[in-house]
Amino acid sequence: MNTTPRRRTHHRSEETERLGLTGLLPPPPVPGLGPDRELLLKEALLHKATPVEPPGSLIPRAPRPRRRLVRFAAPAVACALAVGGVMAVNLADTPGHGTTAVKDGGATGAPEAAQLLDRIALAAAAGTKQPTVRADQFLYIESKVAYAAQSAAGGPVTMAPAHTRQVWSSADGSRPGLLREAGEPDSRLDDDAPVYHLDGPGATPRPSTPDKKGPSISDPTHEYVASLPTDPDALLKLIRDETRGQGQDPDQRAFTAIGDLLAETWAPPKVGAALYRAAAKIPGVTVIQKAADATGREGVAVARTAHGQQTQWVFDRTTYAFLGERTVLTEAGDAGPAGTVVGTSAILTKAAVDRVGETPAPTTT
Repeated sequence: MNTTPRRRTHHRSEETERLGLTGLLPPPPVPGLGPDRELLLKEALLHKATPVEPPGSLIPRAPRPRRRLVRFAAPAVACALAVGGVMAVNLADTPGHGTTAVKDGGATGAPEAAQLLDRIALAAAAGTKQPTVRADQFLYIESKVAYAAQSAAGGPVTMAPAHTRQVWSSADGSRPGLLREAGEPDSRLDDDAPVYHLDGPGATPRPSTPDKKGPSISDPTHEYVASLPTDPDALLKLIRDETRGQGQDPDQRAFTAIGDLLAETWAPPKVGAALYRAAAKIPGVTVIQKAADATGREGVAVARTAHGQQTQWVFDRTTYAFLGERTVLTEAGDAGPAGTVVGTSAILTKAAVDRVGETPAPTTT
């Protein structure tokens, strides 16, 4: 489930840089791999290796944390190529995987999904508990997250215990935010961090100031989310336009982007309702009658299956409040049987605070 915060890229997209780096490496010596799977393995190795940049490329000072930690699964082949330890690989946009629905829990058809999302949208539109978030404040979101990993030797994935995740995001994007996860060093979320240029192999990196770009669907501020269209058709078109090129499946890109917004933004009631109604217009969305978030809270889920995984948004059965997400394998393999949970999250608190690091009293969402 989204999912660590993705920060804005500078001059070139992360995908472009990754593909450029991939071209510098020889193909992994694994027989019988198709070109799509081979590209996935190269990308997995690049995340573990010291980067070798082509002339004129950019190297950020530190890796940008991803927004969410709940869309990860580790295919056995990729893990067998890892140097050592444990790794997790995102399959959410990997081509070549089937779209078999998970039988456990009772997936149903799109009409029921549209009806459920309409009820969820009505509940979101009627929400009265959300306070105003001032431009000079930070949006604080606390959650529990867990994701699966697979050892370098292969074999079934194992789920680490759920841990606490805290994110402070500047409401208007004008000040650095913070990501704090149990067991990890704090990550400053700052678009003004220097970017280093390499003019050629062996050249001394040159620091420069990155181009500033405005917020987007993939890198939203609270003010940006509050300004989104409340017409579902216009909103879905905007989401599709802004996520173009971020994966092979435009429908899954849109579904994933909406899930990211639900998980780590705080949309005003009318925008929240529009997000749910936009999701109802995405082909392939179904209902799972029984699902649980990372803390064990049970509810009903809206789901979509793509590329060997099913992403589930879990909602309270009575209030229709968004509880969290779950990602489940839909195809048996070395990583585990179909139905294996490879990522899960639970939203605990959303609130407005005045400073980075400030933790409010618990606020229900």
